[in-house]
Amino acid sequence: MVVFGVLLPIWVSASSLTAPDASDLVSYIRGVDTLEFCGERIPLEIEEIRERFEKEFLLILWNRPQVILWLKRSHRYFPFLERVLKENNMPDDLKYVTIIESALRPHMRSRKGAVGFWQFMAGTGREYGLKINRHIDERRNFFASSRAAISYFKKLHESFESWVLAVSAYNMGEKGLKDEIIEQGTADFFQLYLPLETQRFLFRIISVKLIFSDPFKYGFKLDKADYYHQLSFDRIKMKSADQIPIRIIAQAAETQFKVIKDLNPEIRGYYLVSGNHDILIPKGASEGFHKRFQALFENYLTEKKKRVYIVKKGDNLSLIASRFNVSLAALLIWNRLDFRRPIHPGDRLIIYPVKKKPKN
Repeated sequence: MVVFGVLLPIWVSASSLTAPDASDLVSYIRGVDTLEFCGERIPLEIEEIRERFEKEFLLILWNRPQVILWLKRSHRYFPFLERVLKENNMPDDLKYVTIIESALRPHMRSRKGAVGFWQFMAGTGREYGLKINRHIDERRNFFASSRAAISYFKKLHESFESWVLAVSAYNMGEKGLKDEIIEQGTADFFQLYLPLETQRFLFRIISVKLIFSDPFKYGFKLDKADYYHQLSFDRIKMKSADQIPIRIIAQAAETQFKVIKDLNPEIRGYYLVSGNHDILIPKGASEGFHKRFQALFENYLTEKKKRVYIVKKGDNLSLIASRFNVSLAALLIWNRLDFRRPIHPGDRLIIYPVKKKPKN
């Protein structure tokens, strides 16, 4: 079982946050003579190429709080990514793409609709095996999305025979890059005029690689204890013909709702839909989990039958919520309703009335 890091309340030394002065920055860029990405050389001897690199490198160096967070989060995710890249005979440098794409945050969303660690668009994600619907979005699952990204990069490299072009195609789209190569008459990335975001993309990745290769050299004085520790978890299989409230899974795992959501960011909303699922729960919670879950779920189904309200003519959600002294938000969650969609007489709603406090 692969394990990953958990967010711990770790303080970073003030020296790590101190912005470098101009002389430091100049010395940092002066010391860069050779660079490569996935074994492909970056022609820094060309002044325009060096300028493009130095711009991204200096901007990233200046954003020190962000770089510190990148470094700390990397210990949570990179061990798994390094292993699967090696298993697939893929360059280790590809791991830095996740930093630029998402800062290693599962819920990152771009203005264009790309989501998750690797910023997959929905269509591309589905093409590479990710489940994406209103209940599950595996673009937010680091393990599933990383395997999908590796498959995508394999295809891109086979198509362009260059990792530099592969990451460019990853950013702007395979067809778009092929069209530019044909129109401009060159397959040399450094001679291509591409969308500005794509022109910057490679140099931002290389800048991250350079800093990560020796953080201390660039003023990031983190000790081993400063990095986020690896997170232990158990993986369980669940199968159900009915939807399962996440709170029931949390209770069976003897933990909190938030813990289950954080471990399984691909789950949207408050319920796990019917079907087969692999779920992550805290380390050690799998022992006796299914027995506890079965008892809790059976009790939930029994209580659910007792809490059915049949919608009558003239009812609306606000009126029903007020009648039973529950919040409208809770009513929507319990019944997985959209407030914009009307209810009709005969609809069946689940309502858990507020328990009255005992009188003193």
